[in-house]
Amino acid sequence: MPSSSRSFRRILSLSVLGLASATLAGCQVPFVTDTSRMNADVFARETAPVFYNPAYAEPVQPQALPVKEPIPQRRELYQTQFHQTYGLPVSNPVHRAMYGVIRDGGFTLPAIPYSRVDPRFLRQEVAYRTNEPVGTIVVDTKAHYLYFVQPGGKALRYGVGLGKAGFAWQGRGVIQRKGKWPRWTPPQDMVARQPELRQFAAAESGALPGLNNPLGARALYIYRDGQDTLYRVHGTPDWQSVGKATSSGCVRMFNQDIIDLFDRVPSGTPIVVM
Repeated sequence: MPSSSRSFRRILSLSVLGLASATLAGCQVPFVTDTSRMNADVFARETAPVFYNPAYAEPVQPQALPVKEPIPQRRELYQTQFHQTYGLPVSNPVHRAMYGVIRDGGFTLPAIPYSRVDPRFLRQEVAYRTNEPVGTIVVDTKAHYLYFVQPGGKALRYGVGLGKAGFAWQGRGVIQRKGKWPRWTPPQDMVARQPELRQFAAAESGALPGLNNPLGARALYIYRDGQDTLYRVHGTPDWQSVGKATSSGCVRMFNQDIIDLFDRVPSGTPIVVM
């Protein structure tokens, strides 16, 4: 190759290198590689998201939920230890069973609206201290309760209606006779006071058994010294008279209660009315 050609090529190479150097120097691009960009910690720090947070803004504090008072509950409970312990309310399935509709002896007794009755007069087992032997009937005329004494200081307590002033009877006797769906025959002195009752007198065979019969579904006849006292423990179609003094001296009970007592009491059961 001629020397002139070699000289030309050398001059051209030097010119290109000079031009490239001048261009790179103008852009201020360093030739030293930044090796920190390859560091994972630096990359994570520089690419982490940044959220808006105005200067001097107070951090948001979590608000506590309002505390609500519990819904008040009003429950009427029995006064016996069992029901106080287990908290059974007055209106419960037991009373629906006790005082529901009963079909008996060809008659259908209506349910007692027990929710309208003072809870004291609903049938229940209670603690009862007495010197009377187990199996005795005790009628408390002041409180309008009939107790049937049970073992272990307990008694079955029933609400009763009693005689008005001047007609009540007190004393000791025995249940010498029992009757299912009895006839009712008013005593002669009652017929004398209420002549409209003469149609039901003994001479007229008394009032027929039924839902309107004053003796109700059952009757326990009280005798003393072998003589009929003419006083009875019996059912009544007038459920609202239980707990009151409205009768002519007899002891009235809900029909459902007298049926229950009738099945528990044998003839000869002692009774005390005080």
